[in-house]
Amino acid sequence: MSVRPPVVVVLAAGEGKRMRSATPKVLHGVGGRSMLGHVLAAARGLAPEQVAVVVGHGRDRVTPHLAETDPSALAVVQAEQHGTGHAARLALDALREKGEVDATVLVVPGDAPLLTAETLGRLVARREETGAAVVLLTALMPDPTGYGRVVRHRDGGVERIVEHKDASDDERRIAECAVSVYAFDGAYLAASLTRLTTDNAQGEEYLTDVVGLATSERRGVEAVVAPDHRETLGVNDRVQLAAASRVLNDRLLEHWMRAGVTVVDPATTWVDADVTFEPDATVLPFTRLCGRTHVAADAVVGPSTTLVDTHVAAGATVANTHAVSAEIGPQAAVGPWTYLRPGSRLCEGAKAGAYVEVKNSTVGEGSKVPHLSYVGDAEIGAHTNVGAATVFVNYDGVEKHVTHVGDHVRIGSDTMLVAPVSVGDGAYTAAGSVIVDDVPPGAMAVARGRQRNVEGWVERKRAGTASAEAARAASAPAATERAQVCEDGEVGET
Repeated sequence: MSVRPPVVVVLAAGEGKRMRSATPKVLHGVGGRSMLGHVLAAARGLAPEQVAVVVGHGRDRVTPHLAETDPSALAVVQAEQHGTGHAARLALDALREKGEVDATVLVVPGDAPLLTAETLGRLVARREETGAAVVLLTALMPDPTGYGRVVRHRDGGVERIVEHKDASDDERRIAECAVSVYAFDGAYLAASLTRLTTDNAQGEEYLTDVVGLATSERRGVEAVVAPDHRETLGVNDRVQLAAASRVLNDRLLEHWMRAGVTVVDPATTWVDADVTFEPDATVLPFTRLCGRTHVAADAVVGPSTTLVDTHVAAGATVANTHAVSAEIGPQAAVGPWTYLRPGSRLCEGAKAGAYVEVKNSTVGEGSKVPHLSYVGDAEIGAHTNVGAATVFVNYDGVEKHVTHVGDHVRIGSDTMLVAPVSVGDGAYTAAGSVIVDDVPPGAMAVARGRQRNVEGWVERKRAGTASAEAARAASAPAATERAQVCEDGEVGET
């Protein structure tokens, strides 16, 4: 049977005191997204009719994040937190203003970043197939301490949920636990939420009471067991945040390895959820790939490399490198100890080598910046070589300026290219030059003072130093040799 798309309600109003953070709990990051972002991504995998997110604590930050992450989602403000039932009622009221809510309503917490669309889809499908008023997501916990236990009838249906503190010894031995994810019949949920009371220790409206009502009224309560209990884990503190990050990273790496990517050491490799690979890419140890980084076929990234929003083309090698918003072309070579800043573009076969920094620049096809250089705001043509210790001087203290270097150019070591300046095709610069004027094609630019040696300066001006003694010792044999030559008459006076 076809399953009608659900309506999704995400509960993201909680304060998250145990995070001990000024950042709202649902905005803490896991695998390159906020926890709320992961939950929304899983929900969007079901192509829902509508999505409502209940915001409360920190809503001045959560609401803008929601607008950026999922602009079509509806933000519903729970100004005062009176429980999960109260939050769900506010969400349904807001959704009904946009149209009748008669589909399955999926309610999920905003701090469960490991939930998958596949598992949520099973929950919705079960509710549609059985017509039950409520379908719970449950998990078989290795340690169920603190969780509400799911007590089932002999026929397998859900009889009730009993909280850990209220459970008998036999009930505490039950491993199946409720995890605060529900699929409700929309009409039944709307009617039941108006019947909730605050007659409990916390003085709040509990969403779990809807489950109790459905059970007592024999309206059908079903349960779907998650395939992996870790998928259902919520995050309440920094320890759980780190654990969730590890689980998600392992899941992502397994997916990519099964898709044909070589990850030499998964234990020291971290990838974000939006990172993509092509088959036969290789990732070496101690590498972190962040944001929307893409690594193409036959490229090798690592070791000890961090790439953020960077595209690595086929056959490129990137070692011991930090790159942000860079483009590394086919067969290009980067590293070791290289920094590619935003706007860096290495064309096919280009090289940025050891201790090279590139910013907002293009290094043309086959061109090389092998070592110890800074390339900022530059356009470098094809098959050009930039000598060691070259600096593209792009900043005059007020504005940035561009340097243009042509094809087949040879920039001598320790050259300063003071922008704005152009070096024409086939031109050379002499080592140690400070280039402030354009260099015509095919010219040799020499911009340095002539060398002048002041003989004997150290012995006169630094007498008594180790340098002076070394100079005296080195000059003595030469003086003796000159005297001997003159005495033998082999060399005449000039």
